[in-house]
Amino acid sequence: MKTVFVTVGTTRFDELIESVTSPEVTQILKARGYERLVLQVGRGTFVPDADSCAHLSVEAFRFKDSIAEDMRQADLIISHAGAGSCLEALGAGKPLLVVVNDKLMDNHQLELARQLHMDHHLLYCTCSTLIETLKNMDLSVLQPFPPGQPKNFADFLDKALGISPFSNEKPGI
Repeated sequence: MKTVFVTVGTTRFDELIESVTSPEVTQILKARGYERLVLQVGRGTFVPDADSCAHLSVEAFRFKDSIAEDMRQADLIISHAGAGSCLEALGAGKPLLVVVNDKLMDNHQLELARQLHMDHHLLYCTCSTLIETLKNMDLSVLQPFPPGQPKNFADFLDKALGISPFSNEKPGI
């Protein structure tokens, strides 16, 4: 069964969960051949029930010891733009669509998502552009993220966030 796995990590991102379970989005996912939606809702208050989407089978949970198996079973991962979630999803080698929470203050998620997109590792959008992104996405343009090189990822994060490796300064401080 073709599956979409959605993760918000340990955060609260109800807007993403509400968006991805909307009739418009589930209809697009169904038209693209997806049949199952697995949602990791974190600390959110919105937890869809199993029959909340007319077009897809839905499973929702808050937390697990590991979401590696959910990612492994997914045909598409939709994630918030947290660095840990992005790294885990990229490591799973699955197509990744990152949804940036543009409501966060001092949010570096956009820089991370933008750089990984420019390097062709993922697609990204916001909740307000999710429908259009899903309609037009071409997963064939994505390239695998090189595995097993945490130093490269740390250097990449430093570059994306504008942190000099030669100082203890953080942006905006």
